[in-house]
Amino acid sequence: MINLNIKNQILNKLTSIEKEFDVEILLAVESGSRAWGFESLDSDYDVRFIYKHPVNWYLNILPKRDVIEIPIVDLMDYNGWDLKKAFFLMNKSNPVLFEWLRSPIVYKKNQEFSNLFFNISNEYFSELSTIYHYLHMAKKNYREFLKKDMVKAKKYFYVLRPLLACMWVENKRSSPPMEFEILINQFLDNKSVKSEIDNLLFKKRSGLELGEIPRIDILNSFIENKIEYFDQLAINYDSKTKPDAEKMNFAFQSILNIKQSYGA
Repeated sequence: MINLNIKNQILNKLTSIEKEFDVEILLAVESGSRAWGFESLDSDYDVRFIYKHPVNWYLNILPKRDVIEIPIVDLMDYNGWDLKKAFFLMNKSNPVLFEWLRSPIVYKKNQEFSNLFFNISNEYFSELSTIYHYLHMAKKNYREFLKKDMVKAKKYFYVLRPLLACMWVENKRSSPPMEFEILINQFLDNKSVKSEIDNLLFKKRSGLELGEIPRIDILNSFIENKIEYFDQLAINYDSKTKPDAEKMNFAFQSILNIKQSYGA
């Protein structure tokens, strides 16, 4: 969990962002390793948020910048998407957006927005797009970091988590949770594989430096089998028909008219 001093620091920064950019932050959450549950002592705080401008901001012929990016200072990383961009990404069933909506660490939330946005997002969830996203992530990290004799230990998490997310989508037919341990406990019944992962988790959470280690063959074998399996599975997946775009338009317009009301 995030300690109270850090949370207050984050909330103060979010307030200053609202004033500086003349926006209203509708949802702010933790993303990355702290939300996944395998942070180390020096992990960044990856604060991600969805915001809206005053209505007149959207009445322009030419598009305006739809992201807010704050330079990283002292482990604090702030990055946000405009509401319209968030809806655009929802329409594409963007898995990163769906992760934000399921983060276990919430800093700020407009409940009315959250209910409306979350409910409609479920209609736009695509199993195929999500599996392709996580499979690509797993394959890229595996290919680049885990095929040598000596490998970067922490990269195992960046391969295993997306593969477990694919397993969730296949079995639950819904967007996977962010927490790594939920995914492990749900699907990992190979005791030898789980033991190796638990050992890496213990070291990472203890703040021990996870540098290069000899390749863990049992994990590599598990990874290769899952990559091959989901490569074949994705080929035979049927794409889903999207809802009428008017649903999204109505939701967007409704959210623009929501008055400020927050809770964590």
